[in-house]
Order: sequence, then C-alpha cells, then structure tokens
Amino acid sequence: MLTRRQFLQDAALAAAIATKAPAASDDSRGEWRNRQSGVSYRRLGRTGYMISEIVMGGNTISPTNYEHVLAAIDRGLNYLDTAPAYGRTASELGYAKVLKARPRDTVFLNSKVSIWDINRNQQFRSIFDSLPQTEQERLRAAANDYIQQSRAAEPDYFVDYFKGQKQELEDAALSNVMEKQYGRKIDRSQNYKQIILKSVDESLGRLGTDHLDLLMCPHGVNTPFELKNYPEIFEAFEVLKKAGKVRHFGISAHTDPASNLDAAIDSGVYSAAMVAYNIVNRPRVEPVLEKARRKDFGVIAMKVARPVYTGQTPGPPQRLRLINDAVPGSLKPPQKAYVWALRNPNIAAAISEMITRQHVDENLPLAAKRG
Repeated sequence: MLTRRQFLQDAALAAAIATKAPAASDDSRGEWRNRQSGVSYRRLGRTGYMISEIVMGGNTISPTNYEHVLAAIDRGLNYLDTAPAYGRTASELGYAKVLKARPRDTVFLNSKVSIWDINRNQQFRSIFDSLPQTEQERLRAAANDYIQQSRAAEPDYFVDYFKGQKQELEDAALSNVMEKQYGRKIDRSQNYKQIILKSVDESLGRLGTDHLDLLMCPHGVNTPFELKNYPEIFEAFEVLKKAGKVRHFGISAHTDPASNLDAAIDSGVYSAAMVAYNIVNRPRVEPVLEKARRKDFGVIAMKVARPVYTGQTPGPPQRLRLINDAVPGSLKPPQKAYVWALRNPNIAAAISEMITRQHVDENLPLAAKRG
C-alpha cells in the first residue's frame, strides 16, 4: 500500500520534474543506446551521445558493489563514469563485471588518466626540492600570485569538495610557474605522452573492453595552463583515436571549473567535460555553460549536490536555504540539487554517486521523461 509519506514524495518528484528544461530526446543527430520510455536523454555536444539525464558515478563501484548499476541500466541509465584512481582500480574492475553482464553497446563508457597531473607535479616537486631556499621562496610566491590572480580559491567558487583539493591546486600552480625555467629537465615524451598511452591500455585491460567512448585527461585539471601548454596530450589522443581505443576526448575539473571549461572549449580537441556546477558556484560557471552550448561542447555537471549534502551530513544552513528556495517541496536536498541542475538546458546530464540500490531508486527517477 502506498503510504502518505511516499505519496507526498512521489508528488514532489513529479512536480519537480515538470519544471526541468526540455530534453533533447528527439535529436535525430544523436547516437542512441539503451533508450527506454520514461527516461529523458540529452545530447552530449559534438560527441552525439544521447545520455540519460542522470549518469552513474564510479567512485565507489567495485567487484563487490556493482549490482545496483545493472538495475540502473535496466531502467534506462546509459552512461558509466570511472577512473583508475577510484578505489585504486577497483571501480574499473567492478565495471568489468557490469560489462560482462550487459552488452557493451548498451552504455557509453568513460574513464580517465588519473596519473597525469600527479606525475607532472611529482616531477616538478623533485626539481623544486633540489633548489636553494631563496629560489624556492620565489617560486612559492609566484605560485601564490597565480592562484590569487585566477580567483580559483574563492570560497563560494572553490567550495572544497574533497580532502587535498587545495593542495592539488597549490601543486599545480607551482608546476606552472616552474615550467618555463625548469620544464626542459623533464622528459616530455615519457611523462606527458607515453604515460597516457600506458594508462589507457591498463584501463582497457581492467575494464575488459577494447575502447572507451570518452577519455578524460587531465583527470581533475586544476588550471587552464595544463590544457594549453602540453601538446603531448593531444599527440597521445591522436594515437589512441587512430588505434580505435578512444572515440572522443574530454576533461574533468573540480577546481576553477569555469576557466578550465573555457580552455577546453577553445582547444578544438576536446569534445566534452565534466565540471563542478552547483547552486553555490553558478555565477562563475553558468556563462561558460552558455558558451559550451553555442560551441556544441558537451557538459556533464558534477558535484551538484555536494555543497548541500555530504554523505549523511546536511550542508551549511545558508546553502540549504538556497536549494530549498530554488526547489520547494519535500524532496531530499541532494535530489533537489539534481532537479535544480537539470533545469539548465546547457548541460547534458548530472552525475550522481549512486552507491546503493536505494540511491538508484531515489535519483534515477529525476531523469524521468515529462509528458
């Protein structure tokens, strides 16, 4: 029997879905997979991929936690996100079980090159540690100036999504200011190109597939400098594309998502991006989302719910007020956040870290088709 509470939740969900932006579910230019009635799909820019409005995050997927992914696919979800760093390769191994249980062409599959930026920063850090203290102080000051000028660390833009995020930004900025003077000391082919090729081959082996529909590199780019000054990334992409191992290329960005998205669009090489977009950082991000739409560049919104709900912990009261004012009703804060994001026609989907079957039951219906 339907309880009053469930009735009210269902009514709130239906009302919220009714206010979403129109979905591109009849786009004849798109490539369709796992199309099911009752689910809305949008085109991921020039990739042409018609993806479900809610897509599956992979950070907690593993060989022992994947069956809820099958349930989501059976209900119309068709995009899986993963990375070697997730669970120290456990995510890719978990998705391998998914791909054995469902036909490969049921889903679009994305993975990343998690080691690229880590390796770059380690290379420059090794050089940094060998320098005199006065030179280290000069470089640190220049890196701090870089961060200040970019405004990347402003609280309601940076948001602070995970432990170590600030350190990642600081490391990236230091590498950037060292590049011109010390970059020649690094083997560029080995550390910026071959590392990508090796990472992709290892990911494909773990996933048990011969290709990725989308490869994101860098994984978690911190600054546009990384997208503009390493042609070896694009050289690796060309090798992978010619070999049929990767179909399209993208980036992911938690930090400074607006600037990094803008640089990715202007590159002419990337086709899509997954960037942090939510009700807190919207003033800086939304103008670039509009540019992405004009340029036919696909965007998946991530960290949509993080500012208002972390794990089992509600976000700060002022942020909860923002989402409650934007999406009235009895839905939980994370669901309200997804509904809010999907009102923006300039994104293709919102990624949800669905850890359990309950999360699938709560979040996937937000991609329900209207009418």
